[in-house]
Amino acid sequence: MKQEVFGEDNRDLSRREQLLRPMIDAIAQTMDLYGANYSFGQLYGIMFFEDRPMTLEEMKNLMNMSKSNMSYGVRSLMASKMVTKLPKKRERKELYAVETDFFEAFRNFFSLKLQREIDVMKEALGSVMAELQELSEAADTPEEERMYCLRDLEKLQHAVKYYDWLQKFVDGLQEGDYFQL
Repeated sequence: MKQEVFGEDNRDLSRREQLLRPMIDAIAQTMDLYGANYSFGQLYGIMFFEDRPMTLEEMKNLMNMSKSNMSYGVRSLMASKMVTKLPKKRERKELYAVETDFFEAFRNFFSLKLQREIDVMKEALGSVMAELQELSEAADTPEEERMYCLRDLEKLQHAVKYYDWLQKFVDGLQEGDYFQL
């Protein structure tokens, strides 16, 4: 890919590079749908089609972004396991490679996001449900308050079932159970 792939004046792009621009944009839009920064989605798309490890400097030139923004984007993609830092270097510069297997990228991205949701919600459910149970059983709790507590506990018990199911889904996702199709 040539420098400034997403600039307005792209007469220097090859026909292949021109054809890939909408695909890279679609990847960026898709990642944006799931909470990833649009620019980081573009970076992922560019790296996907580059088919080689890249340095931050190379990414910066392709994206026409500051090195600090590029570094932040790469760290964000690494946190989602969509990009990895390679142990080897090129001219003393770190090299990064993109995950090109969409099944693996999906598995990594969603299992991390969903596991975070499960952990946050289960921690809250555990503490809130115990206290609501105590409040509903306390002798000095007014009857109307007790009824609200019981109703809320019922809703939260349903949430526990959902998060137990979601944990099984994530476990299966991490083990690759759903990719046998």
